[in-house]
Amino acid sequence: MSDFVVINMPERFDFSTHGWFTKAYEEALKNTKKIVLDFSRVTYVDSSALGMMVLLHRQLSTNAGKGIIRNVNGTAKDILDMANFEKLFSYE
Repeated sequence: MSDFVVINMPERFDFSTHGWFTKAYEEALKNTKKIVLDFSRVTYVDSSALGMMVLLHRQLSTNAGKGIIRNVNGTAKDILDMANFEKLFSYE
């Protein structure tokens, strides 16, 4: 089992990425309990993306795992901050 897995998030994190994101974190959870979401490319986040992140948080909580958000800034950071995601994920 690896220490952590990094998922490089797309520029637009929205409903169109649902299948990809779910598959990415389900695969990662087979190998680790710590997932890092690298937001360095993200410029757009919608409400379905927030929902997907809540589902990931639930999966991690069930397995005593940890979620980390890395390199988030701009509008994406503003949206995550307004939604109080610092209570669900650690920031790096």
